Amino acid sequence: MSYGNGLWHSFVLFCFDPSLRQRTTEITAINIITDTKLPISLVFSLIFIVGCASSNKVTRLTPADAIIKYKTSSAQPARYENLYPGKKDYPLTCQAPCYPPSPALACATPAESCRFVGRQLAIEPTTGFTLRWLGHASFYLQSADGSRLLLDPVSQQFDWPVDWAFTLAGGFFRPEPPWLSANELAEVDAVLYSHIHYDHFNKADIKKIGNQAQYFVPLGFAQHFANDGYDITEMAWFANTKLAELTLSFVPSHHFSSRVLVPYIYEDNDATLWGGWVIEQQGKRVFFAGDTGYSKHFKDIQQRYGDMDICLMPIASYYHKENSNWYRYVHTTPEDALVAAQELNCKVMIPWGYGNNSWQMGDHSSHSALLRLLKMHKTMQSQVPLYILNEGEAVRL
Repeated sequence: MSYGNGLWHSFVLFCFDPSLRQRTTEITAINIITDTKLPISLVFSLIFIVGCASSNKVTRLTPADAIIKYKTSSAQPARYENLYPGKKDYPLTCQAPCYPPSPALACATPAESCRFVGRQLAIEPTTGFTLRWLGHASFYLQSADGSRLLLDPVSQQFDWPVDWAFTLAGGFFRPEPPWLSANELAEVDAVLYSHIHYDHFNKADIKKIGNQAQYFVPLGFAQHFANDGYDITEMAWFANTKLAELTLSFVPSHHFSSRVLVPYIYEDNDATLWGGWVIEQQGKRVFFAGDTGYSKHFKDIQQRYGDMDICLMPIASYYHKENSNWYRYVHTTPEDALVAAQELNCKVMIPWGYGNNSWQMGDHSSHSALLRLLKMHKTMQSQVPLYILNEGEAVRL
């Protein structure tokens, strides 16, 4: 029995090569029927299978003024690199004691299981943006034009089986954060991801959000989506696009990426890009840093886009007994975040990465990073106003 070698080979590639499926927008019954070597029963089977498949729409934005920096290696696919690699000279480092207790935090035990109860900044709303912190790096953002965005949504644990591997390696299942209602989730217009790490990108959440929202991601990211009709835009550093009245710009961060490791067989270190986002409407800007260490990229962002009205800055995951230099290289300390906020000319800074719904990777405790931030804000006499949210709280700015 002949299966029409050319068509059968194409069909097998279509089924098992996700990148081909995402580039393929249509396979019609006419294409199948015109190959007369195929038995009619197989024809209808293929029509049914392909007809039920729903390939993703993937757009790749790499304009002339964007930046893509690759490592000088022969690895395939090509591996990305930070804009400013190499040893860092940090502007300042906290001197002990770095974690003094604060009356602004009410904690069940020292620096653990806390709520911020201090006096909040009195802010007259001028930007049109409302933000809700959903825990760790996840934010829900509403703009003046009615657009609803999710930033790095992770509603539960890491994707399986990494969640179990994390606990076996000494981690834990975090308390799950307060999340969007079903109605709110259904009304999300766009999802923005900073990078591929499990605490920022969760495939289970993509299923919940569905394919009615648009997805904006770094380069190399689309291959991690199931082929279920998702609208995905991959972007290089400094690329931008429109969403209703919003301008979305993907910007550098100082970090790395990896998701899959099979020793001696497969790894994807730095095969997808990483970064942050500038979200702008009518001259008002929200900056979401993504996971990042301190480097000159913050000054570059300010020079290209101007001052930032709201800065969502990571302040945790910098601590490790044996590898503290590496952890700080890819994660800002609270004082690094304050310096970066000054360089961005942030009108208000909202910290994240710590908290009751964090995994405490690279932290002393759930709220140690916030204690250090409060201390260093005074020590540095920082002029950047802080607005501290508890998980689930929202603010209109």
